[in-house]
Amino acid sequence: MPAGAADAVDVVVVGGGVTGSAAAWQLARRGLAVVLLERFPAGHTNGASHGASRIFRLSYPDPVHIELAREAGRLWRELEELTGTRLLTVTGGVDHGGHPDLSELADGLAAAGVPHRWLTPAEAAERWPGIRFDTRALFHPDSGRLHADRSVDALQAAAGKSGALVRHSTPATAIEVLGEDAVLVHTDGGAYRARRVVAAVNGWAGKLVGGLAPLPPLRVTQEQPAHFAAREPEDGWPSFGHRFAEGSAAAGAFYGGIYGLATPGEGIKVGFHGVGPEVDPDRRDFAPEPGQLAALREYARRWLPGVDPDAFAPISCTYTTTPDATFVLDRRGPVVVATGFSGHGFKFAPAIGRVLADLAVDGTRPDRRFAFTR
Repeated sequence: MPAGAADAVDVVVVGGGVTGSAAAWQLARRGLAVVLLERFPAGHTNGASHGASRIFRLSYPDPVHIELAREAGRLWRELEELTGTRLLTVTGGVDHGGHPDLSELADGLAAAGVPHRWLTPAEAAERWPGIRFDTRALFHPDSGRLHADRSVDALQAAAGKSGALVRHSTPATAIEVLGEDAVLVHTDGGAYRARRVVAAVNGWAGKLVGGLAPLPPLRVTQEQPAHFAAREPEDGWPSFGHRFAEGSAAAGAFYGGIYGLATPGEGIKVGFHGVGPEVDPDRRDFAPEPGQLAALREYARRWLPGVDPDAFAPISCTYTTTPDATFVLDRRGPVVVATGFSGHGFKFAPAIGRVLADLAVDGTRPDRRFAFTR
């Protein structure tokens, strides 16, 4: 327990989700004295890192995200070897629909040398009979899924092996900046004094560090995907995305499009992207919004012959979204901030942990697009 006089460490990481846990690992393996504070018990479902499945992909239209994903892929494999845990399963991925972004995506993959190819609707349907296609489909074989809960556990285990202290059920109540190289992180039981603090609290960033760093506007939403019972074997499903042409009736009916992937043992996870109701992360009801749930079931009925649209289990998680849907990875004085992961940050976590460690140790900044002000 923290003593009455503040305990001294090199870095306090606040937030024990996937990003904070990755930062703790990357910092501790550099030989720094690190404490990771998580306000909730282990395995909680209050944020954005819980559950059994997240998409992993290299399929981005720009080289910055592609290279970050490549680095993350190498680090996920290193973490698997270090902890003896299977985390990343390569299934292949497919994107389809009438949105022009798919052509930009293919161009970005080609420029970066990422394997991909276009399939006709008939070729795609033959390969994945659980999905209905009415346009060509972009196949990227290196995509897959991560086991979310096991990934967080493995990152924390690796951080602990490198000497980090991991403390659950320990909320950081305030961060007090004492100077360029000194910060006090208060908890219910005392305080930690450190040279740096890494605030990786995503939806709680405004509350914890809004007065310490120039955050962009952050929109916290309660997202409501669902697991649908699979009629086709779960092992045969790719990760998939469906983007409808802007202004089309389908885009209006289905919030622009969906993402999906198999969650072995639970069915096929399908969800809309970033369109849930805005919430206070401390005052969520975890209940699906009836209109969106009905639309999700109708999507499954029309476009996913490989699932039972009447056999489903809703899921609840949060997105914290920036105006441009790009992460915030930046530093102000001794305060390093990671937030705004906008529903697509999980796959990058170990590489983002490295970025945050660089920011904390010597101030090395990543691409300007991740700054407080872009």
